[in-house]
Amino acid sequence: MAARLIDSDPALAHLHAMSAARRAGRIAMVRETLAITAYETGDYALALRELRTYRRISGKDDQLPLMVDSERGVGRPERALELGRSVDRSTLDVPVRVALAIAMSGARLDLGQTEDALLELQIPQLDPKRAFSYSPALFNAYAETLEVLGREEEAAVWHDRAMIASEALEQSAADDEGETMVVVEEFLGFDDEPESPTADAPEPDDQPGEEPTGESAADEKA
Repeated sequence: MAARLIDSDPALAHLHAMSAARRAGRIAMVRETLAITAYETGDYALALRELRTYRRISGKDDQLPLMVDSERGVGRPERALELGRSVDRSTLDVPVRVALAIAMSGARLDLGQTEDALLELQIPQLDPKRAFSYSPALFNAYAETLEVLGREEEAAVWHDRAMIASEALEQSAADDEGETMVVVEEFLGFDDEPESPTADAPEPDDQPGEEPTGESAADEKA
């Protein structure tokens, strides 16, 4: 019930999650669900506590981005950055790495470190020519950070890329072609623009050319 209600009624989903936790508090998925519903209702302290419990029971770091964001929610961006740096990102699944980069960038913005916030997002997955499930969120986060820096024209480009990536993914799902599609640069209308800023960016946490497991690209569109 929590899963069914989380998008339409987070408060009611949270009540279901709390009921489940009273009955099966030793099960990792139950504590994870309670953390997610707490986060969605703005109770970041409870979310953080439950995420720590989930991590301890499961031994997994897949909810690390939500933990970082919850630290931000309780007003501790420095702690958020420390937590995000505590794990070797190469051990994380690619979607988790992307979500962590977005959360870390947000913590940098909280501290007024706008240039560093942009650098946090300059990861290999910031590729405008390919769309994965995480691409729209990553592109939009990059655009919003550019806006904070006053780079409005560049921000508009990345907002457009986020929209096109989202549309490509929706079309891919409709055509039952898998989770990824190629987004061709000329289709975006920016043929003369330099390559993605990740081309020369350092990659301390990601392996170049790495693709998410289980995601196959569709044929490139002209």
